[in-house]
Amino acid sequence: MLFALALTWVGTAQKNEIKAAEKAMKAGNAAEAKSTIEAAMSLIDNADNKYQAHAYSILGNANLQLKDFDGAVKNFNKVVEIEEASGKAKYTADAQQKLTQMTGDLINAAVEDNNEKRYKEGAEKLYMAYQLSPKDTVYLYYAASSAVNGGPENYDQAIEFYEELKDLNYDGSGVKYTAVNVATGETETMDKTQRDLYVKAGTHKDPKEEKTPSARGEIVKNIALIYQEQGKNDMALAAYDDAIASNPDDVNLVLNKANLYYSMGDKEKFKELMAAASDMAPDNPDLMYNIGVISMEQGNLEEARNAFLRTLEIDPSYVNAQLNLSTTYVNEGNSLIDEMNTLGTSRADTQRYDELKQKKDDLFNEGAKILEEAMKTNPDNPGLLSQLKNIYGALGDNENFMRIKKLMGE
Repeated sequence: MLFALALTWVGTAQKNEIKAAEKAMKAGNAAEAKSTIEAAMSLIDNADNKYQAHAYSILGNANLQLKDFDGAVKNFNKVVEIEEASGKAKYTADAQQKLTQMTGDLINAAVEDNNEKRYKEGAEKLYMAYQLSPKDTVYLYYAASSAVNGGPENYDQAIEFYEELKDLNYDGSGVKYTAVNVATGETETMDKTQRDLYVKAGTHKDPKEEKTPSARGEIVKNIALIYQEQGKNDMALAAYDDAIASNPDDVNLVLNKANLYYSMGDKEKFKELMAAASDMAPDNPDLMYNIGVISMEQGNLEEARNAFLRTLEIDPSYVNAQLNLSTTYVNEGNSLIDEMNTLGTSRADTQRYDELKQKKDDLFNEGAKILEEAMKTNPDNPGLLSQLKNIYGALGDNENFMRIKKLMGE
């Protein structure tokens, strides 16, 4: 009899707590509803299945209103689990509907997080959206990108997402549908059905379709780059091998791998891969330019010079190659200044100083000559003008310095 009375009291307490939580939800007080249910959870977990499902349903809805998406997912899934076990589905439909709706809420919240530079939180929400809708693997791709934007402290998270994408054989290619908004003149992207309806209605014009490239190469490349950034060189090299095997025509992967070998001190492997990259696309000006940039960063000025000259053979109007070709001479000239500053006032030191200064000035003048030639076809290029002004300033050539300043409107 005492046991029966105890059960009656527990059941009444459960009903009262659930009713109180429901009342709080109707009044718009999700926080109170959540705390009411959580305070009674020890009673609820020992209750009949119908009370448990009802309580977790309220808690899930409270979490949702409070934007505690992780809690909402867990509690709605608990509703489904309880009712599947009991064979009754009073709250399951609502829970599943809320889980579906939550995907959109998570995406919107993740966009807000990324706009506010809360990249880790944004990545976690995007990953949760992917878990709720596994067919939408693009959410996982966005989660990885968000994690990368969060910087080194989030790289491990990014690797997990990228590895999962790789295991899924994620492609990411597709078709982008666009049309021009007649009222604003802006090009807008939308799905095909919506685009076609807008064009038919006359609110949009110039419909176009554009194929988006596969993201597989980017994924394996990012895995390698993250490992490289973390100093995990062996794992980075393995990832580059994997990336190159999947994308044998991607010259930039070979360049990245070469750069890693250089940073590891393996200059022979670096040269071997740079030569391989050159052979892959000997007439590609962008490739030759990138080879020049990498060589210049590594201090190999002669190799950089040759690469920039080859770039200009292929494309004589490649302004950045002209700028960097000039920079190789300036850098070489600057490298002589340290020795000049160590010399004393003896006759031998003075003679050596004059020799070095003449050599430096000759190098600076060679750099200026390249830029003056480039200005014949790009007279208003700010990069050319700025670098040329600096060179003439360093040379003490006041006449040309003032001429360039005038061209710059200073």
